[in-house]
Amino acid sequence: MRFRQLVITVTLAWLALFVLAPHILVLLTSLLSPDTQQLASYPFTMQSYTRLWEPVYASAFWQSFWLSLLTTVICLLIGYPFAWTLARLPKLPRALLLFLMMVPFWTNSLIRTYAIKLILGAKGLINSTLLSLGLIDTPLQLLYTPFAVIFGLVYILLPFMVLPLVTTFSKLDNRLLEAARDLGATPWQRFVQVILPLSMPGVIAGSLIVFLPAMGMFYVSDLLGGAKNLLLGNIIKNQFLVVRDWPFGAALSITLIVLMGLLLWFYVQANRRINRQGGLDDNAL
Repeated sequence: MRFRQLVITVTLAWLALFVLAPHILVLLTSLLSPDTQQLASYPFTMQSYTRLWEPVYASAFWQSFWLSLLTTVICLLIGYPFAWTLARLPKLPRALLLFLMMVPFWTNSLIRTYAIKLILGAKGLINSTLLSLGLIDTPLQLLYTPFAVIFGLVYILLPFMVLPLVTTFSKLDNRLLEAARDLGATPWQRFVQVILPLSMPGVIAGSLIVFLPAMGMFYVSDLLGGAKNLLLGNIIKNQFLVVRDWPFGAALSITLIVLMGLLLWFYVQANRRINRQGGLDDNAL
């Protein structure tokens, strides 16, 4: 019992010191006034939060939102069938494929982003292949475009979509699919009425894990988009390191944290609703 209390106390102390306290400091900084000499100073003001509604920042926020949303949708479209295939494989091939999918994570994501830059460049792998095949006469402009940013985000974040889905599919009761098949359901009906509803916890979890980091990966936009396709992380980085407006950068950070909290609340509520509907369906059966 004492060991348990010790572990809980140490964990809570760690979270309070390295998670809660920094967030409180960021919140307090967002309420201060900008100061080029001291970075932030009194008095307290809501000026940084009112600036969020300025057209230039609102436009950048929506651009970041749609880029992240499109990245999430593409990861879902690719990851869903891939995760389903993995979950249906025997344990050994499944473990091998999961291992191969995770191998790139042994390398820093910044280095992998530079590799993508070489692949998409004017003399990169894609353009060189297309030119050698005679499909194009001049190199395509792939780098420094929204396509390059989305390509990089999908490449980096796709495994985070696959893993929750594989876990969800592995727990799927095959007897439900057999029952639907015996009752004459077509493959499409089995997918829509059985597989998709039961896999929604994995879909929501994977979407959150992809969407939230996608809004903050400023280095992907800097390297692959040429800083022309800004993510919210780019604006936060610029406010802290370039403009040196720490209160506004902190206000943007708090906004991103609030957005994350809302999405997590949505995830919890969706899970409760799915579990409640599952319980009603089981009772009905």
